[in-house]
Amino acid sequence: MRARRTIGVDMGGTKLLAGAVDAGLGVHHRTQRTVAGLDQAALLDTVVDAVLETRDAAGGEVAAVGFGIPCTFDFRTGIAVQAVNLSLAGIPFGDVMAERLGLPVYVDNDANAAAIAEHRAGAARGATEAVVLTVGTGIGSGLILRGQPYRGAIGAAPEIGHMVIELDGPPCQGNCPSRGCLEALASGTALAREAQRIARANPSSGLGRALAQGRELVGPLVTELAHDGDAAALETIELIGMRLGVGISNCVNIFNPQVVVIGGGVIAAGELLLRPARAVVAQRALAPGAEEVRIVAARFGVEAGMMGAAALAFDGIAIRGEAA
Repeated sequence: MRARRTIGVDMGGTKLLAGAVDAGLGVHHRTQRTVAGLDQAALLDTVVDAVLETRDAAGGEVAAVGFGIPCTFDFRTGIAVQAVNLSLAGIPFGDVMAERLGLPVYVDNDANAAAIAEHRAGAARGATEAVVLTVGTGIGSGLILRGQPYRGAIGAAPEIGHMVIELDGPPCQGNCPSRGCLEALASGTALAREAQRIARANPSSGLGRALAQGRELVGPLVTELAHDGDAAALETIELIGMRLGVGISNCVNIFNPQVVVIGGGVIAAGELLLRPARAVVAQRALAPGAEEVRIVAARFGVEAGMMGAAALAFDGIAIRGEAA
């Protein structure tokens, strides 16, 4: 019997998004949960609850579940080794979820899942070499090399968000032991931190007034103010875009991709983020790679990881011969 749906689950550092997805990557019955601050037991309970809700809404037509989780892996053992921004460490995540859900489960890094979706049907379609960066609470990354996802020797790659771009930069967040990482300087978390600094320096700006009113200077608000033309908000997003451009320049020099796709929540800023990133790449990256690369927004936005996780599940059941 042909599987009509799989469930894709994208676990970010702050939110979880699940959806029942058909074979054409059409998304149905979305479910969202907040996961920030949960310990591992509560996190696993929340994941199970979200999947069961999505399965019930899909009418029982679910054949498997795919997970994209922000974690390094050891594919030799199936262990999710360490997440920077979530309470996941040393757990056979796929086995645990399969036992609790009673369904086949397939697991990959969340940004790898996003790269799969964008390569198959999104902004990287047709490319043989692509870099996908998901910029949210942290910075996830996926690579397509020679037309296939690249995961490294044992499944721990790529972690472009933990590329150091400032030797003595700020400590990275969560469980990362380094400092000056791209994630520490150009993520949504970094954007919020820089927004605070710039707002304090510009109290009469829209950003400064929002801070004085006690509003939380997170990505959506900063982006809204920037689109409205507030100079302080524009400065914040331009700074993040320039730093992102440094990381992209390194990727261009190392991988020579045809396209770099930027997704995650911060891409809501659109060209306000991408223009300064492109300008830095034009200045810093080597020819001819810098002249040929396209730097574009993800087609599937914040749903790319969920859709890619569902595609991973479809691939898994096809390999197992469970789909016609």
